[in-house]
Amino acid sequence: MIFERENMSKVYFTKEITPESVLRLYEKLMEERGAELTAPVAVKVHSGEVGNQNFLRPEFFAPVIERCGGVVTECNTAYDGGRDTTAKHVKTLKKHGWSEMFEVDLLDAEGPDLCLPIDGGKVIDKNYVGKNITKYESVLILSHFKGHPMGGFGGALKQLSIGFASSYGKKYIHGSGDPVTSFAGDHDSFLASMADAASSVVDMFWGNAAYINVMKNMSVDCDCCAVAEDPCIADIGVLASLDPVALDKACVDLVYACDDKGKGHLIERIESRNGKYTIECAEALGIGTTEYEIIEI
Repeated sequence: MIFERENMSKVYFTKEITPESVLRLYEKLMEERGAELTAPVAVKVHSGEVGNQNFLRPEFFAPVIERCGGVVTECNTAYDGGRDTTAKHVKTLKKHGWSEMFEVDLLDAEGPDLCLPIDGGKVIDKNYVGKNITKYESVLILSHFKGHPMGGFGGALKQLSIGFASSYGKKYIHGSGDPVTSFAGDHDSFLASMADAASSVVDMFWGNAAYINVMKNMSVDCDCCAVAEDPCIADIGVLASLDPVALDKACVDLVYACDDKGKGHLIERIESRNGKYTIECAEALGIGTTEYEIIEI
């Protein structure tokens, strides 16, 4: 699917970081779409690794999840921790309050995985996701924008790729098609594979997806880290778009443009991992554009 717009993609932005501001930006996206997301809606969140202090809690997203009537969705991880098996992940979802507040669907709780084709992928031509994804007509991607030990940063594109990938699928992406190699694979190929995988999910839900990134508690580490550094940069705001490429690009640009003294640490993490390459690859695949306009709310 080729991304086509007559104008630059719209990215809505507010400096106010509250549950209510997230809801307001969601409503702006629905106005832009001219219709609500088609039910049932899969709401993709990051459930937070056990021990992590930076992930966004379910209370923060409650108004927008209730507004869209969505089901909170997650997939198991590919590394040891509190979320690498269905049994442990179910306990973590309860411990962190997700299943206490919302209906939750662990998409790859039971196999077999669903294999999505990737049209024109740079590195991989298929993507293994939790099979329960087929239960949903649309997706709302709620991302905590922050650094990442391997990807440089994590935002909407990471949620679309690694986030929806099954445990096996995560190894497949990390290994650029070789799940045995997994985390030891070629780095830039891994970044391109993330973009490839993201494109398959975008294609699956084309026209029925919305994206919100929250620039709060921004550590150089991901919410997948049980032992993570504390945030190194001041909170910036909440951004939302119908275009995941424009959204992630806008967040990266805001980090570079801010005057916070701690930004150098986060920028070093992004650049040392060549994080912007994932954005470039995603744009080349036609699932979004780096040309955007910020609309402050």
